[in-house]
Amino acid sequence: MLKFSSYSLLSKLNLFKCTSRDYCGSDDREKSAFKNIKTLPPMGVSHLTNLFQEDKNDNKVNLGVGVYRTEENQPYMLPVVKKCALELVENPDLNFEYLPVLGNPEFTKAATELILGKDCKAIKEKRIVGVQTISGSGALRIAVEFISQHLKKRTCYMSNPTWKNHSLILKQAGFKTLKGYPYWNASKRNIDIPKLLAALNEAKQGDVILLQPSAHNPTGMDPTKRQWKQIAQVIKERNLFPFFDVAYQGFATGDPDRDTWAVRYFVKEGIETLIAQSFSKNMGLYNERVGNLIVVLKDAKHFEAVASQFTIIIRTNYSNPPAFCSRVVAKLLTDEHNKKEWLKTIGEMVDRIKKMRKTLTKKLKELETPGTWDHIEKQRGMFSFLGLPPNQCDKLLKEKHIYLLNSGRINVCGLNLNNIDYVAKSIDEVVRQEISLRNQNDQVKCHEYLTEDREIEEQKSIN
Repeated sequence: MLKFSSYSLLSKLNLFKCTSRDYCGSDDREKSAFKNIKTLPPMGVSHLTNLFQEDKNDNKVNLGVGVYRTEENQPYMLPVVKKCALELVENPDLNFEYLPVLGNPEFTKAATELILGKDCKAIKEKRIVGVQTISGSGALRIAVEFISQHLKKRTCYMSNPTWKNHSLILKQAGFKTLKGYPYWNASKRNIDIPKLLAALNEAKQGDVILLQPSAHNPTGMDPTKRQWKQIAQVIKERNLFPFFDVAYQGFATGDPDRDTWAVRYFVKEGIETLIAQSFSKNMGLYNERVGNLIVVLKDAKHFEAVASQFTIIIRTNYSNPPAFCSRVVAKLLTDEHNKKEWLKTIGEMVDRIKKMRKTLTKKLKELETPGTWDHIEKQRGMFSFLGLPPNQCDKLLKEKHIYLLNSGRINVCGLNLNNIDYVAKSIDEVVRQEISLRNQNDQVKCHEYLTEDREIEEQKSIN
């Protein structure tokens, strides 16, 4: 009886302990719900910027982040953008009411016309859906969510190389297969159009083809009109789905109309497409995140259905977009005087970029830097693909304090007359160091081969 009572008491005590652990905390319950979250590597360009800011070296140069800089290496607020913003602030009728879910209609209309032209047949036939987005990245994300969820397309071809965030956005939105089509010919340092077309010919019907119409990131090399026609022909014949990322309109040639020639050609050919548009670069509205997404339809009867689906996607993401700088862009684009002033400023910005390209090319040639450098001057837009391997880029960063991506991409806007000599001499030195090291290694190998041959001959003579 005593044993039974003891056993019963022990069971009750164990039950009490077990219950206490469940409600008062056990080892498992003391562990964080976030314990299995993994720390990802730092984001490339953002990490470079942080390293640059921490660097105390007087010669440091930031050629990583994709923003425009003046000759004095300062951020640039476009005068006409500032003027429009101040006029809006001083407007007594300004309010902070919600915009429609799809955004400011005046903005989307003006932005769409900037891409497609006011005389665009698709606009006149009301075959266009315009959606205000959180800059170009937001336009990309909203677009690929729509493509994945509603068009049921999960395979995308991107240029190799391309902007790194393209693949991240596509994966997060549900794309299962990401492929690269050849773009950069490393030996010739230009676009490899035969291989590009061959890759598109291998794509399956309905596959998404991500294209950059001008100022390609990261190479700065754009197809010619003839090559764009060839690309459009393959896309049309293979029934592929083109998706344009227009992040640098105006920054390639200084003329926004010329920079979107490819997009307008595709639309004119009756090809359905989506177009992501950003005003970060061409209006300097980096932190205001002003973007637009354009859907080009074959038939206006699909307008309501498509618009309704984008309404739901946006409503469940961020509800509706910010108003202020969409009004700034609309004010600029819908006033002829403002627009004329903007075009003049864009031209001046592009002229400075071209001058830096030409100067860097000239200085590398004067230094007789091994290799070919004409491609720097031929490239267009904010970025240049130097053609340097990752180890040379690392040397430039660690030894010369020149901050660039290890792909060899530089932001030409980061160059100015005060630092371009240093940059050119640093590139020259790093390239020559590698050639010298390579020659030393070749001499060592040659010596080893000769020594080995001599030992073999001596062994033969002994035998």
